[in-house]
Amino acid sequence: MTAGPGPATRHVPVAHAGEVPPGTMLMVQVDGTNILLVNLEGVIRAMQGTCSHEYFELDKGFITGDSITCALHMSRFDVASGEALDPPAELPLRTYPVTVVDGRIVLELPEGQVPVNE
Repeated sequence: MTAGPGPATRHVPVAHAGEVPPGTMLMVQVDGTNILLVNLEGVIRAMQGTCSHEYFELDKGFITGDSITCALHMSRFDVASGEALDPPAELPLRTYPVTVVDGRIVLELPEGQVPVNE
């Protein structure tokens, strides 16, 4: 038995790569959903932009090593996996595939509503 095609995806350009220099982050929105772009040592990653513990924008937090710290309750999240590293957050952040095409940051997202963990 063969599996059918996977869920439909869309490629959404969200920013210029130069807007997110190494060691910085940038909040963008796709269909009203906050998505945080983080550049660690030249690698751009994307994750849900609000904390999975309480609705708080993660761009108000800070980068520490390979993690993002939420400024509200100091929960940390691994930038690569989205995994919650410190309480009170328990749910990981959703992460999204990123490519850079002709200097533009492009996210690969499913059709429909952007998935987040709440």
